[in-house]
Amino acid sequence: ILPKCFQQHRERKGKQNKCYSSAVQKFSQTLQSFQFDFIGDTLTDDEINIAESFKEFAELLHEVELERSMMVQNASDLLIKPLENFRKEQIGFTKERKKKFEKDGEKFYSMLDRHLHLSSKKKESQLQEADLQVDKERHNFFESSLEYVYQIQEVQESKKFSIVEPVLAFLHSLFTYNNLTVELTQDFLPYKQQLQLSLQNTRNHFSSTREELEDLKKRMKEAPLTCKLPGQPTIEGYLYTQEKWALGISWVKYYCQYEKEAKTLRMTPMDQKPGAKQVSCFLGGMSANIDPAIRSHLQSTHVISFRKQIDVQVPRPGSGTITLQALSEANRRLWMEAMDGKEPIYHSPITKQEEMELNEVGFKFVRKCINAVETKGITTEGVYRTVGSNIQVQKLLNAFFDPKCPGDVDLQSGDWDIKTITSSLKFYLRNLSEPVMTYKLHKELVLAAKSENLDYRLGAIHALVYKLPDKNREMLELLIQHLVNICEHSRENLMSPSNMGVIFGPTLMRAQEDTVAAMMNIKFQNIVVEILIEHFGKIYSGPPEDTTAPPVPPPRVAARRHKPITISKRPLRERPVFFGASVEESGGQSGCSLMPYLPLPTPKPSGKVLQLQRQKCEVLEAQPRRRVGGMGASVPRLGVAVCCWSLVPPERISPKRVCRAGSAAGDFTSRARTVKHFLRTQ
Repeated sequence: ILPKCFQQHRERKGKQNKCYSSAVQKFSQTLQSFQFDFIGDTLTDDEINIAESFKEFAELLHEVELERSMMVQNASDLLIKPLENFRKEQIGFTKERKKKFEKDGEKFYSMLDRHLHLSSKKKESQLQEADLQVDKERHNFFESSLEYVYQIQEVQESKKFSIVEPVLAFLHSLFTYNNLTVELTQDFLPYKQQLQLSLQNTRNHFSSTREELEDLKKRMKEAPLTCKLPGQPTIEGYLYTQEKWALGISWVKYYCQYEKEAKTLRMTPMDQKPGAKQVSCFLGGMSANIDPAIRSHLQSTHVISFRKQIDVQVPRPGSGTITLQALSEANRRLWMEAMDGKEPIYHSPITKQEEMELNEVGFKFVRKCINAVETKGITTEGVYRTVGSNIQVQKLLNAFFDPKCPGDVDLQSGDWDIKTITSSLKFYLRNLSEPVMTYKLHKELVLAAKSENLDYRLGAIHALVYKLPDKNREMLELLIQHLVNICEHSRENLMSPSNMGVIFGPTLMRAQEDTVAAMMNIKFQNIVVEILIEHFGKIYSGPPEDTTAPPVPPPRVAARRHKPITISKRPLRERPVFFGASVEESGGQSGCSLMPYLPLPTPKPSGKVLQLQRQKCEVLEAQPRRRVGGMGASVPRLGVAVCCWSLVPPERISPKRVCRAGSAAGDFTSRARTVKHFLRTQ
């Protein structure tokens, strides 16, 4: 019953192993074929690493699963099958010898019993014949008993190595697999760290972009027509126009577009009929007079009550005034501001354009902020990342940019903490009328950051920096030098060049148009700032020889391009070859398994760690050689290859200890010769 249950258990485990292996292979194939969808025309270096990561994972899983499958196969070939063969051949043959011994013994004792009961009156010839038969049966019985005893001794002695050797071979296979996993782990650790850094950078870019998009959505909700693209109308949207007919007054819905430079108002009726034309009104040299009075006679079927109207004076035949009705009060104010009406939108003093310029006060403010941060907060964890109180920031900015006494604020005092100072500096840079790196060079800087050629990327940014106006370049150098000093203390403040790029990318660079497409380029703005920090010494050592950056990377024989990070590749591993061969004894009744072993890589000695020493001891009998199992390997007629693994230091290993493993096989060989010699003499 036991062998049958064991066989069923082995078959069940085999099926489960095949299912597991198949699942791993399918998962590996899925990772290999998986592709990410990205928004935009170019990927950052970190996004390239992330896009290629699944292929690296797939190769790693495939290699580990291949070695695990080999280990499982070795468990069957090296452990289960040899033990099964030993049970069937050796133990089974011993059972047959036992049956023969019992049969011959029963026959001998029955004949001896009959011989003892023979009558003395029998003839001498009959008695002699009976004695000969008894002697013959006794000889057969003795031979069967000796063969049985010899077979028992052979099984008992041979199992010392015939059972241990397969287990040793399996453990060698198991440790080979474990050693491979250790090697893969060591190779995987640098890749893991680089990939984690790419993931963190991508997450930071995402957070920065999300904040900008949230701010854009907020501005669009508050003033949906303030976001203007270059070349588009100053303002556009739906307005109602008052038209007088013979039977009264009606309000007609128009889609209006106003261009401030040309002072042209284009009106397209929404209920267009065949042949309807677009109406264009030119406000040449005339200012629009806005009458904010509320008209009480508006028809409720077209507009909601209490909405404001706009009266625009234009040179129109029959009437010099067009009465327009906005959709809301906020919308009316936007149209009034765009047409230079009497009620422009007022901002808080801190955001007025004249106070957010790169002037002497601004330079003084930036230098004081930098001095304060580097004096008392350069090692603060998360400097520039943590945000200060809005109330304190507005208080500091109002005090510093006060027209009566600008710059009369001591930032070294305890009244201002580091968070307030850093947030005020970022607020000032973000609310400049034009960013430090200018709108003009924004597109070229982003294109340079998108280049795959790392040399061109650095060279183009280097050249573009010296295209900035003098004040802008001076301010940029002042800020980047400060950021370099911050990053030199990254172990304390945890702010790397990549982190500083995420913070100051949208601050120093800003697209002129507020669109989602522009927000998607924020990650490349961050890369520009990161490059400025990492290569500050080279960029500000002097202008390049040719300050004109070429539109495309120049052709080079060996261009240094960014390649995705990969797991370090090792040379192909020589796989251990395990084989078992049954070497027949005289009569084909005994055999042993000969298995060559490949050594495991020896770990480097360090400290008190004991070296894993491999000592191989072969006990070979000088007999003619024969081929084994078609493997083409020549092995001795009877021999045992013993592979001894020791955790003993090499200086403590003696020759006696090394060869002790072969003593069992040698003793068995000697005793086998003695028994055979005894049988031949009987």
